[in-house]
Amino acid sequence: MTRKLSRAALAALVVLCGVTMVLGFANKDRCTGPEFDVWGRSGPDYTQRSYADVCYSDIQHLWIGRDIDRHVFPYVDGALEDGQLTGGSVEYPVLTGVLIWAGAFFVDTDAGFLLASALLLAPFGLFTAWLLGRMAGWRSLWWAIGPPLVLYAFHNWDLPVVAVAVAAFYVTLLGKRPLRQRAAIAAVLLGLGFALKLYPAIFVIPLALYVLTNGERRDGRYDSAGALRVVAIAAGTGVAANLPFMLAGFEGWWASFEFQGQRKVDVSTNSIWFWGFRPLSDPDNETFQSAMSVVSPTLMLASFAVAGVLGWQRYRRDGVYPLLPVAAAMLCGFLLLHKVHSPQYTLWLLPMFVLLRIPWGWIVAYLVADLAMGIGIFRWFAVLGEGAGAGIYDGFAAQAVAVGVWGRAALLVALFFVFLRAEPVVRGRDRATDFAHSRLVTCG
Repeated sequence: MTRKLSRAALAALVVLCGVTMVLGFANKDRCTGPEFDVWGRSGPDYTQRSYADVCYSDIQHLWIGRDIDRHVFPYVDGALEDGQLTGGSVEYPVLTGVLIWAGAFFVDTDAGFLLASALLLAPFGLFTAWLLGRMAGWRSLWWAIGPPLVLYAFHNWDLPVVAVAVAAFYVTLLGKRPLRQRAAIAAVLLGLGFALKLYPAIFVIPLALYVLTNGERRDGRYDSAGALRVVAIAAGTGVAANLPFMLAGFEGWWASFEFQGQRKVDVSTNSIWFWGFRPLSDPDNETFQSAMSVVSPTLMLASFAVAGVLGWQRYRRDGVYPLLPVAAAMLCGFLLLHKVHSPQYTLWLLPMFVLLRIPWGWIVAYLVADLAMGIGIFRWFAVLGEGAGAGIYDGFAAQAVAVGVWGRAALLVALFFVFLRAEPVVRGRDRATDFAHSRLVTCG
C-alpha cells in the first residue's frame, strides 16, 4: 500500500485541488458578460466567443433552452417534443437535474448560474482529492493539479458522480466494517452514481464479483448471497432515487432517457463512430444512426464481458479478484465505444490513473491527447462558425481534433489491457472480522 499522507500533507493536497478548480472557474468565467440580454444570456457574440476563447461550458450554455432560467423544477411537467426537451426536463439523470435546478434557484443570468453551480460542485472535487489522497498519497496530484480539472471541473456536472464512484472504492477497500457491510455501502453509492450520470452502474458487477470471491481473503470460498445483495442494493438505490420523479411526472422523467436514446452520432459527440465513418455518419443518414443505436451498446457490453473474463482469469491465477483493474478496463470500453464522448469524461478516468500503478507515460500520453481534443474541438467550432476551414484536415485546430479523437481512441484500447494487468495502489482490508463473518456464509 502507498505510504499514507500526514494530515498536513493531505490538507495541502486538498488546497492544491482548490487552487486548480479556481483556475478552472476563472477559465470558464471568461465567457460570461459583460452584457446580458433579457434572458440573462451573456453578450456580445456569446457562442463565437465561447468557442474561439476556449471557455465554453455546458453549464452556462444550458441556461437557455431547458427552462433552467425559468427555475422550473425538473422532469415533473416535462416532455420530449419533436426531439426537444420541454417543461423542465433535462438530458441528465434525476439527481443531476436537481443539482442543476438548485444552482439556478437564486440567479437570473448565465454568469450567476455558472458561479452558483461551481460553488455547489467544488466540494465534490475537493472530497475526491481527499479520498484519493487517503488511498494513493501523492499520486493523487494527477487529480488535484491535472489539466483536466482546469478544463472540465465546471464544464458539466461531473464532479459529484466522480466523487461517489471514488467513495464507493474507498469504502470497499479501506472501510472498517466487514466486507459485506462495506460492499453494501458501496452499492448504495454506485446506485446514487447511476442517478447522477449512469456510468458508476458498470462498476456494480466487478464489485459483486469482488464480494463473491471474498475480497482479499484467499480462502477459495464464494459468497453468492453477498454478491447478489450488492446487485440488489445498487439497483434498489437507483430505483429509489428515480421513483419520486417517475410518479410525479413519468413523461418528463422518461424524456431524459428518450433524448439520449435518440441522440444522433454527429460532430458534437466526439466519438470514433462519427469520425471513423465519414461521410456515412451524416446525421441525416437514418440507416446509419439506427444501426449505431444497436452496434454501440452491443460492443460496449461485449467489452464489459471481455474485461470480466480476463479479470476472472487473473483471479484464478492470483487468488484475489482485481476489482479496480476490471472497473478501469470496463470504463475504457465505455469511453471508447459509446456513441457520445463528451470532453469532461476524462474526469471519470482520472481516478483510475491515480489508483492503479501504470507507467506514467501512458498517463501523460492520454492527457496530451485529451488536451488536443479539449482545446482543438472548440477552436475548430470557432473556425466553422466563421465559415472557413470546414474540412477536418484544414488548419491546426482541425488537426488537433484528429489527434485528440484517434490518439485518445488508440490509448483507450491499450489502456484496457494495461489496466487489467496493473497492480492497485491500495489493497483491501483482510480483517479477522471478515474471516469470522465468512464462516457464516453459505459457500457457493
